[in-house]
Amino acid sequence: MTIPILTQAGELLARYEVLISDVWGVVHDGVLALPPACETLVRYRQAGGTVVLLSNAPGPSEQIAGVLDDKRVPRTAWDRLVTSGDVTRALIGASHLRKAYHIGWHEDRAVFKGFDVELVDEDEAEFVVATELNDYRTEQPEQYRPQLERFAARGLPFICGNPDLVVHVGHDLLPCAGALATIYEELGGRVAWAGKPHRPAYDLALAAARDARGGRDVDAGKVLVIGDAVRTDLAGARLMGFDSLFIAGGIHRDETIRDGAVDPAGLAKVLATHAPLPVAAIAALA
Repeated sequence: MTIPILTQAGELLARYEVLISDVWGVVHDGVLALPPACETLVRYRQAGGTVVLLSNAPGPSEQIAGVLDDKRVPRTAWDRLVTSGDVTRALIGASHLRKAYHIGWHEDRAVFKGFDVELVDEDEAEFVVATELNDYRTEQPEQYRPQLERFAARGLPFICGNPDLVVHVGHDLLPCAGALATIYEELGGRVAWAGKPHRPAYDLALAAARDARGGRDVDAGKVLVIGDAVRTDLAGARLMGFDSLFIAGGIHRDETIRDGAVDPAGLAKVLATHAPLPVAAIAALA
């Protein structure tokens, strides 16, 4: 089965009232904003649509909004922003645990702000929060396996603050916290996934859309998910019963893009095990 391959998405987007769009790989490339995508979202909002950016970024939305500013993503391109960091904070609050071991960047510790949580050494920890690798440019997930084995042997809960396995930063493909959580589950550990493709992230996104629409309900048939990752974006759309638009030039671009255009054979291979299929694919949002 094939799906339409678009060069422009405006006509498709006009069918929907709410867009739930991925950020990294769709709106920016990890370094700077992608101007055609941003312009597309600006025009969609000007026509009356609502845009919720849903990111597996591990920081709280207030922090990530500043990151988007730095990458020159205009605020006029979106109504609301929901992040894995927001979901992580909800899970930390619900855990009622107080001694956390953190894996990730120092800046990611904003997820603990306002909670009576002490960041401790490995031996004292009651639970683990992984927002990223400590240095994803030089480390690989397997380097963490011995430590994860020790945590799993103690039965510590593990909150994954970024369910992505990998992410493009410019031209580099770098590992994310989801790779650590996958190892932890392989070891028999308990993982709470704070982000796409899991329902809590989409529940927050829908609440944000209702807020942006002045409290009006959101019809599932009028929601389009835009994303570049089969495992998170498309799987999340399937879970929620939403249509999806696949950005082929994102995380799967080495498999789906040939000579700057979407390769139908590569696209079919990437989507072979995914059902239902996206309503369309496009190299980049435009």
